[in-house]
Amino acid sequence: MSTATSAPFFTIWGRLNSHNVKKVAWFAEELGLKYQRHDIGGKFGYTDDYLAKNPNRLVPMIEDGKVALWESNAILRYMAAEYGGAAWFPADPIDRALADRWMDWQITYADAQRAPFLAFARTPRDEWDRDAIARGIDACAEHLAVLERYLGEKPWLSGSQFGIGDIPMGVYAYTWFSLPFDKPEFPAVAEWYARIVKRPGFAQQVMIPLT
Repeated sequence: MSTATSAPFFTIWGRLNSHNVKKVAWFAEELGLKYQRHDIGGKFGYTDDYLAKNPNRLVPMIEDGKVALWESNAILRYMAAEYGGAAWFPADPIDRALADRWMDWQITYADAQRAPFLAFARTPRDEWDRDAIARGIDACAEHLAVLERYLGEKPWLSGSQFGIGDIPMGVYAYTWFSLPFDKPEFPAVAEWYARIVKRPGFAQQVMIPLT
């Protein structure tokens, strides 16, 4: 839990082994929010009160006394606008959009990584669908080639400095680099990821066991 006291109390609902919950918890650390996170979803199940506010049976959800909000990337955008200031939510709509696009792009990447992640992190080896795993790894590599090209020109997905656009793919990059299979080399992606790993909030909220 963050110990910062400069921002309103903030509640995150969701288990931390969820990629989408990691995004929100990491960003809360970056913003210095005073927050509390409650395990819910997965093996923890859902309460009737939670489902009344978020009927999707998914995590995360946040509450801050003003709104109960679900969908992780919508939450990130709200947090940036409400608590981040110009550094996280630029006034120029083009600057916002150029970072924002990578948040939506991450959704298609997540679909590609799903089969390898579930196999290596959560499925007994004798139950693997090896064809699906191979297709997933190839699809990830195709996506990361796009990322490689961009990061060869810009230091961050948000442009000239770290920003909200880097958070969703930063979480998924941790999984990509952590899973134990042979990977093609993407030097610019690896260099970007090495800088992300040094951020304290990332180490605390993202770099945990994948299971």
